[in-house]
Amino acid sequence: MENIRITSGIYRGRTISSPNSKLTHPMGSREKIALFNMISEKIPNAVVLDAYAGSGALGIEAISRGAKEVIFVEKSPKIAQTIRENLNKLALKAEILTQDVKKLKTNHRFDIILTDPPYDNFDQNAISNLTEYLKDGGILVLSHPSSAPVINGLNLTKTHQYSKANITIYQK
Repeated sequence: MENIRITSGIYRGRTISSPNSKLTHPMGSREKIALFNMISEKIPNAVVLDAYAGSGALGIEAISRGAKEVIFVEKSPKIAQTIRENLNKLALKAEILTQDVKKLKTNHRFDIILTDPPYDNFDQNAISNLTEYLKDGGILVLSHPSSAPVINGLNLTKTHQYSKANITIYQK
């Protein structure tokens, strides 16, 4: 297992584990710092969805930076166990939904949706389906491999390229 460092907030410098799986691709520190710098003013007291959660690093970073609540969505039960272990290591409580993002069912509405889907199986329809859970004025953050896709019902507000990743912010 690889360790991932929390870059800012109350858990800054603490490490969490990344699952040893080809099903996940942890976001690099540089990209993660850039992403959170782009949305920093929106995080305090936000309700956040970490879709395609993997290790839970993005959601845990949001908690560290002041998010009120984070819900993690991870399809693989084995990988979801890594999220549980990471939360326990930091004495955090959060809901983990072990389901496919494409079939997400929740009564929650979110201020921020963080999406870092697998690049080798990028499914724009799954991302588009998440918009129904976004509050008016909320933002969807998408890490993606190529040019920014159009997502119906959302306005593209920022996009930046970092190495092989593009990070795009949309607003409802």
